[in-house]
Amino acid sequence: LCEEHPEVMLLCTSVISTEKVLRSLPLQRLKRSTLFVDVLSVKEFPRNLFMQILPLDSDILCTHPMFGPESGKDGWNELPFVYDKVRVGSEESRISRCERFLDIFAKEGCRMVEMTCAEHDRHAAESQFITHTTGRVLEKLMLESTPINTKGYETLLNLVENTASDSFDLYYGLFMYNKNAMEQLERLDLAFESLKKELFGHLHDVLRKQLFGKMEGLDSPEERPMLSKLPKNGAALPPSSETVRAQKNN
Repeated sequence: LCEEHPEVMLLCTSVISTEKVLRSLPLQRLKRSTLFVDVLSVKEFPRNLFMQILPLDSDILCTHPMFGPESGKDGWNELPFVYDKVRVGSEESRISRCERFLDIFAKEGCRMVEMTCAEHDRHAAESQFITHTTGRVLEKLMLESTPINTKGYETLLNLVENTASDSFDLYYGLFMYNKNAMEQLERLDLAFESLKKELFGHLHDVLRKQLFGKMEGLDSPEERPMLSKLPKNGAALPPSSETVRAQKNN
């Protein structure tokens, strides 16, 4: 295959197998100016891998069709296709080749979005990784349809179905190979902890009023924990309650 000198090498691998697959290719048998394209759900990882392993003369296009078998089964119209022209030679033939490849998806109606690999990974952690995490958490609850499903609950069931149909390797890849994913996981944990504090704070007030009635006003009311605003993405997160407890014990 490589000795036939294909114009484009399209890698449709899992995230965790990409390096192994790329290193297994007989790159020396390819045309030096071959265009390499990936379709991984993370982008900085394959970009850096391509830059490290591929010959300097090769072209590199990192892409992410942001849909799969479920979301794209009825067509690709208006579904986002993200791409970054990492390295494309200045010759007209190489520029045209890259555009022809992208045009395959544009003609299918995809919403073509050009952005850097770093930008993609930041946005993907805030959206795709959070979506998959939420779906997998709900899957652990083993939710079932009921005779009184609300529209919101139907949406959750659909989310579980869509995320559970993807392999765990994909989800692991979204976490392991996107440096922004850990921050989002910590923010999700912090948000859940803060929400529980707000609920228990309200419950504490109700119980105190039931137990002490009007005598409540004689004491200084204990400040009720409220749902604090999370810092913006990228800002330092406050330590979790487990971390604080561990520091006190030490």
